[in-house]
Amino acid sequence: MSKPRIPTTLHRRSRMPVWLSIGWRVGGVLALLALAVGVHYFDREGLRDTYDGDVSFLDIIYFTAISITTTGYGDIAPVTERARMFDALVVTPIRIFVVLLFVGTTYNFLLQRTWDKWRMAHIQRNLHDHYVVCGFGKTGSDAVDELIARGVSAQDIVVIDDNTDSLAKAEACGCTILQGDATRDSVLEDVKIDRARALIVSAGRDDTSILITLTARHLSKKVPISVTVKADDNETPARAAGATTVINPVSFAGLLLAGSCTGPHIADYMMDLASITGRIALGERTVKPEEIGKPLSQIATGMGMRIYRGGKPYSYWEDEAQTLQTGDVIVEIVPQGMAKARRTAVPDAVSPESGS
Repeated sequence: MSKPRIPTTLHRRSRMPVWLSIGWRVGGVLALLALAVGVHYFDREGLRDTYDGDVSFLDIIYFTAISITTTGYGDIAPVTERARMFDALVVTPIRIFVVLLFVGTTYNFLLQRTWDKWRMAHIQRNLHDHYVVCGFGKTGSDAVDELIARGVSAQDIVVIDDNTDSLAKAEACGCTILQGDATRDSVLEDVKIDRARALIVSAGRDDTSILITLTARHLSKKVPISVTVKADDNETPARAAGATTVINPVSFAGLLLAGSCTGPHIADYMMDLASITGRIALGERTVKPEEIGKPLSQIATGMGMRIYRGGKPYSYWEDEAQTLQTGDVIVEIVPQGMAKARRTAVPDAVSPESGS
């Protein structure tokens, strides 16, 4: 799946307080008014006052104000070509600029914030069974691409990151985005983590990923959490923090490399299992009522490879897998067509205690 190219520019968040930003805009308007008043005053011979015939400094201020605000009562009017050209070529652009400046200020500091709050509240009300992705780096973006390829709507994916460029790429994919620190309770509460279908954590740093996992598990006891770690000794802390699945991409790559040395097709088969574009796929589901009491080898939906019972794994050749029980979680290999037909299903028996 090709991603749209996002134009990037150097930018930095403004540290200017709101009152100073408004002050600069007001100052700009006053400077433009002063310019127009000054030119009108030095060229006051080009103006005519139909009321008393005398154009005073107060008349200049009055005429400039009504000209820029497009009121124009007609009691003072330019009569020379120079005065009319100044009004046409200078006062008119000043008038347009002032209007746009005030409209922009009103939008930025009032309408936009009100609109953003309303829009966020509307999105939050509709967040149910969604996927939350913390970190939109290489791993996070690949995970989003795979979810979309598996049939998940991009609108059902919420991306949290503190990098504006990463969020722009996620938004271009159609995802809902939130700029913030996912280690904070308020940020995860904003994306309704307690109503999420799953959480993917790929923060780029193991300590940050583990802290996000700990925060998420504190807020939701049931949401499945998949987290990536780079160091082997961080896998145990990640599980202790509440991760349902812990993935070490470095170790996994090493396993593929080692396997490829003994068989050139092993790595290809593993990638076939993992990707939605392959011919077969791994599936996970709870045991069906009609399968209870049967061996794992006799399930009709695919090739049973393993069951999870009480959080412990049992492979198809072990005695425990010869009699399926209520609550067992089955891991099976299924044809890709069957995987696509149920790709949005989530195993309801998976819990933080089941492990991976």
